[in-house]
Amino acid sequence: MAHPSRPVACVALPIPEATLHRLREKLEVRQLAPGFDRDALHAALDGASGLLCSNLLPIDGELFDAAPALRVVSNFGVGFDNVDVAEASARGVAICNTPGVLSEAVADLTMLLILAAARRMLENASFVTGGGWSRGEARPPLGFDLAGKTLGIVGFGRIGQAVARRALVFGMNVAYQDVLDDPRVGFETCLQCDIEDLLRRSDVVSLHVNLSPQTHHLIGHEQLEQMKSTAWLVNTSRGPVVDQAALVDALRRGAIAGAALDVLEEEPPALHDPILSLPNVILLPHVGSATIETRQAMLDLAVENLLASLDDRMPPACVNPEALGRHEIQRGGSP
Repeated sequence: MAHPSRPVACVALPIPEATLHRLREKLEVRQLAPGFDRDALHAALDGASGLLCSNLLPIDGELFDAAPALRVVSNFGVGFDNVDVAEASARGVAICNTPGVLSEAVADLTMLLILAAARRMLENASFVTGGGWSRGEARPPLGFDLAGKTLGIVGFGRIGQAVARRALVFGMNVAYQDVLDDPRVGFETCLQCDIEDLLRRSDVVSLHVNLSPQTHHLIGHEQLEQMKSTAWLVNTSRGPVVDQAALVDALRRGAIAGAALDVLEEEPPALHDPILSLPNVILLPHVGSATIETRQAMLDLAVENLLASLDDRMPPACVNPEALGRHEIQRGGSP
């Protein structure tokens, strides 16, 4: 095929026309239609140097085989568990993501879920809209105060710290566990502990870790049994961090009081997934970053990551910076 004078970029997610115009000023853009299949993606990647995509799109050896000219994959999202990073690095493909810009939005949603659980928000709202209040029926059970309760945060990076700041304002005690052992500046009143201690002492456990082989099913039968029977589990990280079958079992048995989840192991869930019918679960459709401002900031960063990489500049957020510049070397060019 003829090689254009400008780099080719494949766009595999819907973006505003203004953003497309920004890309077209520097690149030859191939925009995939919604609902594209793997064959259409591979065809669009033929000769392409860059890929802008959702962080739900699998990026693996098969894709790299179909796109030997690929130099950068710019993920729209902070997570990159969709990517075989080791394979990307071996092939000199930079993997970029959008950290930082969504921390406040996800922390807001986490706090919303904690409040909804504590004050039985969904039950009380349904009591009104379903006519129970008007008919004089018995009200839902009482909720609980947050002040004086312990919030256990698993994963104390940007989002975990943003959640801690909000919880402290509500008068909660905060315990946290992280792979880094150094105490966090500004959180001296928070207790750093191991995950077993955190699970035993917490009234609410909130998960804020990346999905990796080490965190897959981080919360399973054993961990759920360590929690208080009155405790709630909140997950706004990634669904597979929790063994969902074990969670359903714990919720049915009353081993924990409830779960508030923005993410599930299978998204969207099957219509007859048992978690959908449990009364002690709050479920949202993976909307942690779903605000106008945050999604725009994520897109702006993803676009800048793409443009910088294809312009041989350091992208703002690169997961594997060691891959930058290696692609041309591997193809026999100069570094």
